[in-house]
Amino acid sequence: MKKMLFIVNPRSGKAQIKNKLIDILDIFVKAGYEPLVHVTQGPQDAMDVAGLYGDGMDLVVCSGGDGTLNETISGLMRLENIPDLGYIPAGSTNDFATSLRLSKNMRTAAEEVVSGYPFPVDIGCFCGDRHFVYIAAFGAFTEVSYLTPQDKKNVLGHQAYMLECMKSLSSIKSYTIRVECEECSSDLHKMNLSAGQGEDSPEGEEFFLEGEFIFGMVTNTMSVGGFKGLVTQDVALDDGEFEVLLIRTPKTPLDLTNIINYMFLKEEPNEYVHKFRTKSLKIFSEEPIDWVLDGEFGGAKTEAHIVNLKKQIRIVRNP
Repeated sequence: MKKMLFIVNPRSGKAQIKNKLIDILDIFVKAGYEPLVHVTQGPQDAMDVAGLYGDGMDLVVCSGGDGTLNETISGLMRLENIPDLGYIPAGSTNDFATSLRLSKNMRTAAEEVVSGYPFPVDIGCFCGDRHFVYIAAFGAFTEVSYLTPQDKKNVLGHQAYMLECMKSLSSIKSYTIRVECEECSSDLHKMNLSAGQGEDSPEGEEFFLEGEFIFGMVTNTMSVGGFKGLVTQDVALDDGEFEVLLIRTPKTPLDLTNIINYMFLKEEPNEYVHKFRTKSLKIFSEEPIDWVLDGEFGGAKTEAHIVNLKKQIRIVRNP
């Protein structure tokens, strides 16, 4: 029989996996796999188990939310020969599963794991020693994802994030940063940036952007927090490029309203919002900035170097 490592987070989402586990294991066994099952015991456990037992497996499968997927992939990245990965989404939001068009039905997702085809996806490397699957972010609202208690996520689901975001509106903080990147393609090159705010350069060449910002995210996903197309509608998960979004500090409440309208209603381009694509970038700040990687705390940094690792992980999905 083929060897499978099955990593299960029993608390993700509304803990539905507990009622479907036997059916899922039956699907795996019928497909010729001998599953080694591990139920996660706490933070970082999925990463440690994937790194310890993933070597030599024909397939590694994880079930949980975006955080569980992140931990599993981070563990696999320690291996010299990375096995294919199956994912059964069971979280509150499941942004990356949406991008992959994976089924939200656990049994169907399990069937697709054993019948689908591996699809290579890019992985983000953060500061040389951490990895993320679909988003690295800082600033306004980002702390909500890792500060919202799991039991509240389970009860309210996506609404939990929205409620916590509303609470944090009054505490939006501004960060003085400088962004440097190469081989950038964006609408930035079509803009005349104000003096002292950045340097415009021909598309594909190095440029920098600096000033006061309240939010930034480096993504490889079609959905963020359940919202699609926040950066762009044209996203490829295997092109070796990130989609980057940076929001400058608004000067008035009206500016903040205009930013929100632009982000969600797709109104006229906004001078406070910058979008671009790049293979790598560096972000420097005057004070440590808290980063979030796939919804989990990624550390406080004054310098963040983020690199796209093209087609690093093969995730099985229905073609």
